[in-house]
Amino acid sequence: MMEIALDRLADKHSELIACIPEVQKAYSILKESYKNGGKTLLCGNGGSASDCEHIVGELMKGFFLKRPIETAFKKKLQLYFPDDSEYLSQHLQGALPAVSLVSHSALITAFANDVSADMVFAQQVFGYGNEGDVVIGLSTSGNSTNVIHALKVARAKGLKTIGFTGEGGGLMAPLCDALITVPYKNTPEIQEHHIPIYHALCIMLEKEFFEK
Repeated sequence: MMEIALDRLADKHSELIACIPEVQKAYSILKESYKNGGKTLLCGNGGSASDCEHIVGELMKGFFLKRPIETAFKKKLQLYFPDDSEYLSQHLQGALPAVSLVSHSALITAFANDVSADMVFAQQVFGYGNEGDVVIGLSTSGNSTNVIHALKVARAKGLKTIGFTGEGGGLMAPLCDALITVPYKNTPEIQEHHIPIYHALCIMLEKEFFEK
């Protein structure tokens, strides 16, 4: 399953072949976390913030697969809500827990105003993160201060860290257990090439956990 998705990535984007070993590493980190009941926290700015929400959308619901819920939970719904259980069961999908840290506007604006704007992601990692969870930081330069702070707090709390960035890796390089550096320096090109990589990751994870 992993090989097929990565072969397709290499076929469509030969310029990203050099990234594949780190993509494999990122996949292994995420798979291990999810197998042990972990979750993924994501942070980034601007276009990378949109990427955070995009990734959450692929992990938390069906991407290519339907992801029916487990029979045991269907039985619980039948026990507690017999009149609605069929509808609830049919309209729930298996999820890989993921939280976009860019999406909590009240918390972000309050913390930025009252404490420090460059710590808004770090505060959420501190509050949400548990050992065994994963933080994905996206920064085209690799130097976004709020992402760097979040990765540092993640490391201190025992979370695994994955970085998406451009050529060179920047300051986030030594803070990431897996660092995916696409071979571009221009922000739009970096972001354009992050998309097929995280799509491949989401496909691989979905197949691992939901393919019969």
